[in-house]
Amino acid sequence: MRINDRGRLITLHVAEGWRRLRQAAAIVAPGVLQPGRFRVSRVVVAPTDLRAVDSFVAEEILNGRYPLAGRILDTEGQSPFDRELPSMQFARRLHGFGWLRHIRADKSAAACNNARWITDQWIALHGGRTSGIAWDNEVVSRRIISWLSHSPVVLQDADAGFYRRFTGSLGQQVRYLQRRVDSLPDGLPRLKARIAIAMASIAAEARPAVVRRAGRLLDRELERQVLPDGSHVSRNPQASVDLLFDLLPLRQSYINLGHDVPSKLIPVIDRMYPAVRFFRHSSGDLALFNGSSSSLATDLMSVLRYDETAGQPFKALPHGGYQRLSGGDTIILVDAGKPLSTRLSATAHAGCLSFELSSGRNRFIVNSGSPRFAGERLRQLARTTAAHSTVCIGDVSSAQIARSSHLGPVMLSGPSKIVIDRQTGPDGSDRLSARHDGYVRRFGVMHEREIRINEQGTKIAGRDRLLLPDGLPTPNLPNAEVIARFHIHPSIAVERADDRRVRLVAPDGESWTFSIPVGQLMLGEDVFFADVSGIRPSQQLEIQFDGPEIRWFLAHHS
Repeated sequence: MRINDRGRLITLHVAEGWRRLRQAAAIVAPGVLQPGRFRVSRVVVAPTDLRAVDSFVAEEILNGRYPLAGRILDTEGQSPFDRELPSMQFARRLHGFGWLRHIRADKSAAACNNARWITDQWIALHGGRTSGIAWDNEVVSRRIISWLSHSPVVLQDADAGFYRRFTGSLGQQVRYLQRRVDSLPDGLPRLKARIAIAMASIAAEARPAVVRRAGRLLDRELERQVLPDGSHVSRNPQASVDLLFDLLPLRQSYINLGHDVPSKLIPVIDRMYPAVRFFRHSSGDLALFNGSSSSLATDLMSVLRYDETAGQPFKALPHGGYQRLSGGDTIILVDAGKPLSTRLSATAHAGCLSFELSSGRNRFIVNSGSPRFAGERLRQLARTTAAHSTVCIGDVSSAQIARSSHLGPVMLSGPSKIVIDRQTGPDGSDRLSARHDGYVRRFGVMHEREIRINEQGTKIAGRDRLLLPDGLPTPNLPNAEVIARFHIHPSIAVERADDRRVRLVAPDGESWTFSIPVGQLMLGEDVFFADVSGIRPSQQLEIQFDGPEIRWFLAHHS
C-alpha cells in the first residue's frame, strides 16, 4: 500500500469513528433539550403511497404467510416477530412495514384488523427497545412513512387504547430518528430520514415552527444530494425513482394541508424527472448502473405519470457522469463517471465505460445489475468490472473495494481522470469517445472506448483500445489477459453464425448481428443479477485483445 493510500485510509477510519461516536452520543442525548422534537398525538393526513399493490400479497398476509424479499414465511397464525426470519433482506422489509400498502387491495374489516394486530405485535415486542434490525436507521425511516401512509388501514375501527399505542410509538420513532439524523451515513440514509421527519411533522400536526424547521433541513439535504443535472449523488439511477415515490406524496401533503412547501422541494422534483427519463431504455426499463436493480414497470409508470417537465431526454448528465447516444428506436447509455466521494461509494460499481443497448421494446446488451434480495457476497460480486459490459484486465476491477467492516465496502481507488469527447457527424451520426485511468497504477495503461451510432439507429461501430498514459498505443500486456465483455439480457437468444458473428434475437423477433473483423468471438455462460424474479442465467460475449485495440460492430435487422 502506498504512503498516500495509507494516509487516506487513516483519514477515512478517523472520520467514520467520529461519525459513530456522534451517533452513539445522540442516542443518549436528552431530547427535551434539542430543537424540533415533537410528540405525535394524532394523525391528520395519510400521504398517498404510489407503489403498486398486489391483492395476492394481501391475501397471503391475511392467511399468515409473508411473501417478502423473494422468500415466504409461514407463521401458522403466530406473530411474524416471534419467528426466525429467513434473511436479512426479509427482516428489513418486514420491520419496514412497506407491505401494508397491499392491504389497500382488500381493505376488508378482517384484513385491517389483521394489519392492526401485526402492528400491535411489533409495538409490544420491539417498541420498547431501540436495537437490532428493527431500529436500523433506514428501516425506521421506511416504517414511519409506511405507518403514516397506511394509517387508515391500521386505524380503521381501532379502539382508543391502540390509537394511543400507535401514536406513542410513532412519536418515539420520529424522535429517535431526529436525534440520529445528523450523524447518519451520507447519502440516501440521511435524506430518507429527513423525508420521514418532514412527513411526520405535517401528518402529525406538529407546531408551525417544527414544520418549518423540518422543511428547511429537508431543503438543505435535497440540495446536497440531488445534483444540478437531476441525478443523485450515489449515481444510482434507481435512487431517483425511489426518492420520487416519497417526495411526490410529501409535496402533495404540504399543498393539501395549506403549509408552505419547502422552497427546494418542487424545483428538485422538476429536475429529477429529466434524469429519470435519461436512464430509461426504449423498453421502458431503467439502466443498470451503480446499484440499480430491475424495477417493476407498474412502479416506474406510477412515478412517470406525474412528470410535468416533458421534453426529450438529455444527451448527457455531466454532474452524474453519464452519456446517452440514440438514433431511431435505439438507445445506448454509457457510464462515463466515477464516485463523487469515497463516503458515497459503498454501493458504486467498478463499471467505468460500461454501456447498455436497447432497441424497440427490448434490452439487448446490459450490465449484470445488482441483486434485489441476495446476500452480501453476490452484491459485491455484482460490483466487479467483470459484471459489466466493458473491458477488464487480468480479471482485476478498475476500482479497489475496501474489505473493512469499519468503513464498509467503499471504493479506495479507481478512475480519477476521465476524458470525454462527444461529436455529431455531418451525416447525423452520434459519436462518443472516452478514456479512464483506472488501470494505470496496476498495469500502466488507460482504457479508451469509442462508440458511434448512425442517425437511423441501425448501425453501431465500437472500438476499445489500451493507451499509455501519454496517449500512445500500448503493446500487448504479457502478464495479463485483457477481455471485453458484452453481457446479454437473459430474454435474448444468442445464435452463432461463425467464429466472428452472432445473432441476438428478441422474443418479438427483433434482432441484431454482433460481429468482429478479426479474432474470435467467444460465447460464455453468465448470470443476470437484476431480474425482478431473482438471479437468472444468461450469456455473455467475450473478445480477447490480440493487440492494442479491438473493433466490434452491431447491425440491426428490420
